[in-house]
Amino acid sequence: MEEGYAARAARSEPEIDYSRYIVELPRLKGKAPEIVGVPTGTKLDDLFFTVYYDEVSGRLVRKPLGGIPKGAVMNLVGIPDTGKSVFAEQFAVFQAGRGSRVLFVTTENPAEFLYTSLKQKAVALDLNFGNVERNISVIDVSQEPMLRENTSALVKTMEYAVKSRRVDVVVIDSITGLYEHREVMARQIVRIVYNSLKRFHLTSIIVSQKRSSQGSETAEAAGGLAVAHIVDGTIVMDKKLMETKFDAGLYGLPLGSVLRTIRIDGCRMSGHDTNTYVMEINEVGLVEIKERLSDFIRKRSG
Repeated sequence: MEEGYAARAARSEPEIDYSRYIVELPRLKGKAPEIVGVPTGTKLDDLFFTVYYDEVSGRLVRKPLGGIPKGAVMNLVGIPDTGKSVFAEQFAVFQAGRGSRVLFVTTENPAEFLYTSLKQKAVALDLNFGNVERNISVIDVSQEPMLRENTSALVKTMEYAVKSRRVDVVVIDSITGLYEHREVMARQIVRIVYNSLKRFHLTSIIVSQKRSSQGSETAEAAGGLAVAHIVDGTIVMDKKLMETKFDAGLYGLPLGSVLRTIRIDGCRMSGHDTNTYVMEINEVGLVEIKERLSDFIRKRSG
């Protein structure tokens, strides 16, 4: 009787030691990262928190992290002109000014223009640009098609920079630029980049864009929900144009003006405030996070 395909395949399959994939939880204790904050210099730093048990009061107490969780890969998503790049550049400059080593991967804004923008942010933040300049390295994917089209080559370049320059923080603006004409590849590309960032415990902000068909207030980006499902957390930026008298009355703003908002849509590394906050880009080009949107509306419409 002729041997079946399944039997032949089973007989030829190499023996695998499945126990190698199982790790007992206590063995992870020494590898587990401490949950601390990496400051952005904005009110966002107050919106991430941990909870500890206070023996005096006998209650669980919320303690602000003072920044986004160290080692987190945060997705910053929004429609155009909501302040994503402004925030990403501000975070990079703020961290560099504090002495952190920053790797900035630009897929849209050519490096020479990014330099000017980062310098303006340093002036606005009253930071010594010489210090900022020394602490930021740039990979200009916008002018290197080989890196833009070859994710493996890009990740190897990033890892070389991380190791050779002892990088602490990574900003990618934008991750969407790596799959803008091949969105079917989005999940695979984001996963490869994410795994690399996590391997080195890098605190990261990756900017992603929205398509017009998606609700502007949602976390879904171009490439579907691939980004939001893979990364550690998502921050949604949005804007509202005052188009009607109802809008103007509700928000207390003139017709034709714009209200920007920001919201932490999720973070699996720490607790976080889930409210929507009013956000402004001030006259010197810095992001300022103000009060909760509900408080803003109550004051303006009351």
